[in-house]
Amino acid sequence: MMKKFWKRLFDILISLGLIIVLSPLFLVLLGAVYWKMGRPVIFTQPRPGLNGRPFKMYKFRTMTEERDSEGNLLPDEERLTPLGRFLRETSLDELPELFNVLKGDMSLVGPRPLLMQYLDRYAPEQARRHEVKPGITGWAQVNGRNAITWEKKFALDVWYVDNWSLWLDIKILAITVVKVFKREGISAAGEATMPEFMGSNYYIYDEIDQGVLQAAATHDNE
Repeated sequence: MMKKFWKRLFDILISLGLIIVLSPLFLVLLGAVYWKMGRPVIFTQPRPGLNGRPFKMYKFRTMTEERDSEGNLLPDEERLTPLGRFLRETSLDELPELFNVLKGDMSLVGPRPLLMQYLDRYAPEQARRHEVKPGITGWAQVNGRNAITWEKKFALDVWYVDNWSLWLDIKILAITVVKVFKREGISAAGEATMPEFMGSNYYIYDEIDQGVLQAAATHDNE
């Protein structure tokens, strides 16, 4: 309980401080998105939170609403604008999630909140990623982000659930800053972000790249 208290206090103080300090940047980005893409400026979508309970996640809009002749949305890579691509590459599109953290829907650090339809596709062990609040950044984000497979991503998420601490959160935030500047792992090969997760036929830790998990356990030495 004390660990959760300190994590929540840390989330409130840091997210509130960042919202205040970055308020001029928020205004600039609001104006830029409105000018390039119009309304809505903020993209909202239900995502699964703690224990899979849905909440409304906020992000800066990065894609248009262009549709084909049958009224279906075009693929993500065709709707992603140059401004949207820049926001994603720099992770600036994630800034509105600070308000989700302040509200208590999210944490600064935790498994990324994915799509609601994925809930029924997880193997039981993968679903354990929802035992903690989702985060703006996380252990999988700093160990490959979208450049690794879904299975590796979920293995790293579950590792975080079993090993999280305030010190680990601070370390992940520090690594995140470096990763953002390097713009690493933004998307999977040939995708705007990641291909849709359709479920795993198996989920055995021995078949996951053990080097990734070992790196997670020994990251303190880097």
